[in-house]
Amino acid sequence: MKELNKYLQSHSSSEMHPAEIAKILKGLNDKDFSEAIKLVPKDLVGDVALALPDRYFDDVVENFNAEELSHAVSELESDDQLEFMQELEDVDEDKASEVFHKLDAEDKHEIAKLKKYDEDQAGAYMQLEVFTAKEDEIVQDVIKRFARLRKENELENVQNLFIVDSNNRLLYTVGLDDLLIFDFSKTIKENIEQSEESFEPKSARDTEDIKEVVNYFKEYDLSVMPVVNDEGILVGRITSDDIYDIINEHATEQMYNLAGVDDEAEEDEDVLKATKKRATWLGINLLTAIAASLVIGLFSETINSMVALAVLMPIVASMGGNAGTQSLTVVVRQLALGEISQTDAFRTIKKEVVISLMNGLLFAVVMGIIAWLWFHIPMLGVVIGLSMIINLLMAGFFGAMIPLLLKILGIDPAIGSTVILTTVTDVVGFFSFLALAKYILL
Repeated sequence: MKELNKYLQSHSSSEMHPAEIAKILKGLNDKDFSEAIKLVPKDLVGDVALALPDRYFDDVVENFNAEELSHAVSELESDDQLEFMQELEDVDEDKASEVFHKLDAEDKHEIAKLKKYDEDQAGAYMQLEVFTAKEDEIVQDVIKRFARLRKENELENVQNLFIVDSNNRLLYTVGLDDLLIFDFSKTIKENIEQSEESFEPKSARDTEDIKEVVNYFKEYDLSVMPVVNDEGILVGRITSDDIYDIINEHATEQMYNLAGVDDEAEEDEDVLKATKKRATWLGINLLTAIAASLVIGLFSETINSMVALAVLMPIVASMGGNAGTQSLTVVVRQLALGEISQTDAFRTIKKEVVISLMNGLLFAVVMGIIAWLWFHIPMLGVVIGLSMIINLLMAGFFGAMIPLLLKILGIDPAIGSTVILTTVTDVVGFFSFLALAKYILL
C-alpha cells in the first residue's frame, strides 16, 4: 500500500506504467488490494486490470461502478477494449451490459466490429486505430497531421504510415523513419517512385489464422502488420506487443497440455473446476498404468523366479519414458514454431529415431555392465541391454510420431501426447524386458 502511494506520488500520470502498478498490486493482500486499486488513476484502471493476472479481474470489477468501468474502457485501444469487455462478461454479464451501454457510439461500434471475429482469426487481435494517408498527399502535410493527432492522443505506438487509395485499399507501408527522409515538398507517391527501397506492404487478412500472423512477425521481423479484408481494404493493424502476448499464451497452453492440465481452469480461482480437469487426465493415466500392470502380470512367474528382474524393470521403463519425452517436447515445440511441415515429417521422425537408437546403444552397454556386476549374471546384462535398445528406439519413434499424427488430425499436438507416450514406453519396456528374460534366462 505504502509502495503504491510512493510510486503514484513520485510519478506524473504520463510517466506511470500499468505494468509497474500491477506489480505492486500483486504483492498486496485482499484487503489492501481493494483499497489500493481505488488509488489508481481512473485513466489507467483499464490498462492495470489487463496487466494483472486474470484472477485479479473480479476484484477490480467489484471496486468500481459501471460509470467508472465505462470510463476505463474508453481510455483503452480498441483491441484492449474488446479484451476488457470479454473478461467483464465472464465475470458479470449484467454489469458488462451496463458498462457497454454507457460507452459512446464510436467505442460501441469498434467493440462490436472486433467481436464478430472468431478467437483464432487475426481480426480479433487487431487495433482499429491506424495512421493513413493518400498517395497524392504532400509529405509535409502528412507530418503536420500526424503531429496534431499525436498531441491529441488520438494515436499511440505508431511506427508505420499506411498509404491507401480513395477506396481505402492498402497500397504501401512507409516507416516513420523513411517518411522523415522524404522530400517534404513532394507527394508520397513521388517520393516512393524516386526511392530505391520497396514499400510493398506485407499484410494479413482479417480472417486469417492468428498463428500464421505470428509466423509472419517471426519470419519478417515485423513490429507492426496491417490487416486487410478480402477486398484489400485496410481495416486495422496488429502490433508486436499483441504478438508477444499470443506467443506467451500459446506456450503456456502447450506446457499445461503436456502436463495434462487445462490452462483456463488453472487460471480460474475455482478449485473444483481445476480439480475436475486434472482428475480427467489422472483417470486416463490410471487406465494406462493398469494396462502396463497387466503386462507385468503376464510374467509374474518369471519375476518370482528371479528377484533381479523386479529390481531392474523400472529402469527400462523410466529410460524409455524420458527419451520419449525428449523427442515429444522437441517435436511439439518445433510444430508450434512452424519449423516442421507435413512434407518434412519423415525427416523429423528419422532424426528422432536415430538419436534414440544411438542413446539406446550407449546406455545398453552401460546398463548391461552394471546389471552383470550387480547380480553376477552375464546374460542378465544382455537382456536389459537389448530391452533398453528396443524401448528407446520405440520411444524416439512414437515421441515424434504422436504429435505429428495429432497435427495431421487437426488436434493440438500437446493434448494427450504424454499419456499416449507413457503407455507405449511402459508397455514396450516391461514386455520386452520380461519376455527376453523369460526366453533367454529361464
